[in-house]
Amino acid sequence: MSGISSLFGKSSKDAKGENFSVEKTPEEWRRDLTPEQFYVLREHGTERAGTSSLNAEKRSGMFSCAGCGQELFEAGTKFESGTGWPSFFQPVEGGVGTSEDGAFFMTRTEVHCSRCGGHLGHVFPDGPKPTGLRYCMNGVALAFHPKA
Repeated sequence: MSGISSLFGKSSKDAKGENFSVEKTPEEWRRDLTPEQFYVLREHGTERAGTSSLNAEKRSGMFSCAGCGQELFEAGTKFESGTGWPSFFQPVEGGVGTSEDGAFFMTRTEVHCSRCGGHLGHVFPDGPKPTGLRYCMNGVALAFHPKA
């Protein structure tokens, strides 16, 4: 898988206990997603920093879940974090959920799609105003839709 790393692995506590309006079998997800998307969205993988074309995306529009199309982040909330992953300071209301992630010898807050439970990335308390949050997302887990 190009650009994908298993460095962080699966989260120890993930979104599987929640009910989602979009649920598919692993076979259905594999059919509908690329191998890289399946690895990140369904197996809690992480793409290699700097590999997503969405890092350079600056147009107006909407970032949505690559798995189910749920709207997640308005383009105006994207900022350059210097991390190598698309970063946002605020999600669309109701677009994401969070859970505790204890992988890689640390506790982090995992971010998942509220509609399908797909793993998107993590949120950290070192972002810009007005929220002070940095939603650090895997680009392969996102789709971008430019504003018409």
